[in-house]
Amino acid sequence: MTANVTAEAARVLAVIPTLDEAGSIETIIRTLAREKDRIPGLEIVVADGGSRDGTQRIITNLTAELPYLYLINNPARNQGAAVNLAARFWSGRANLIVRCDGHSMYQERHIERLIATLSRTGAASVVIAMDSAGVFGFQKAVAWVSDSLVGSGGSAHRGGRASGYVDHGHHAAFRLPVFLSVDGYDESFTHNEDAELDCRLTAAGHAIYLDADIRIAYFARASVAALWRQYFLYGRGRSRTMRKHPGSMRLRQLAVLAHGGLFLVSVLLAAGTGELLWLTWPTLYIAALAFTSLELALRKRSLWGLLTGPAAAIMHTAWACGTAAGLLFVRERAWEPAPEPLSQN
Repeated sequence: MTANVTAEAARVLAVIPTLDEAGSIETIIRTLAREKDRIPGLEIVVADGGSRDGTQRIITNLTAELPYLYLINNPARNQGAAVNLAARFWSGRANLIVRCDGHSMYQERHIERLIATLSRTGAASVVIAMDSAGVFGFQKAVAWVSDSLVGSGGSAHRGGRASGYVDHGHHAAFRLPVFLSVDGYDESFTHNEDAELDCRLTAAGHAIYLDADIRIAYFARASVAALWRQYFLYGRGRSRTMRKHPGSMRLRQLAVLAHGGLFLVSVLLAAGTGELLWLTWPTLYIAALAFTSLELALRKRSLWGLLTGPAAAIMHTAWACGTAAGLLFVRERAWEPAPEPLSQN
């Protein structure tokens, strides 16, 4: 496929991995389906991991109205496997693949704009910016801090506004032949599979472009337990990526891991020696979180902003614990590119 492709000529496969997304799936499908008139080659596939909340029934009902909508089973249940399954099955019918999430909100003409960016940049992959959203209470606090420097460490695609070539971002669109040429997602990854794939894409010489003008709203976790589990699994996934691709870890990620160790050691030393000087780092950290809580509460004009500091502490601690657990208990071998075939001359 050439670098230039129009919406009218594109053969696009939009893949939505789902697992219990009954509350949002119909809205997402209908938003994407409105692009069919402008993108005649659009097909939508929902790869479901065994939903029990009525998600499959909703999709089945919609297939009668939308003949280009398909429901397939995803026995592996994780998102990477879902996208791989659809990509391989539709490889002869599509030249672009768009990955969508079952718990996000999409703007009108989302796919059309992705096609335009792929064509304009010639990139193999277009990634986009993600704005965390919350409806009430603790979920709002998590969303607000997730897109802040304290929450994301300045990650370009977490609430960022600058477009350009990057090494990672929120996955949105790929040239399907390129996606398949690097074997798609590593299906053994339940988390951080996107960053791991980006490592292989860039190692193969392919460009990834972040279009910060194309944005999605992503609903944050609404409870402490769900947030802890999410970030613990993020950390464990990142521990695998950093060992599979040495050198892929960023300073902001190393800082969170180092902070977790320093905080724990400082508290243990203070408790063991009775010297309050050892509490300097924990005190500074708690002060920074308190400042974050007050600043966001005032800026958002909401008392829920006072929970942003505690939410950030959960995110940092869970991610550090997950990363440490992964390093200690999960094996991972360094990735090596497949050898070039021997010349037949």
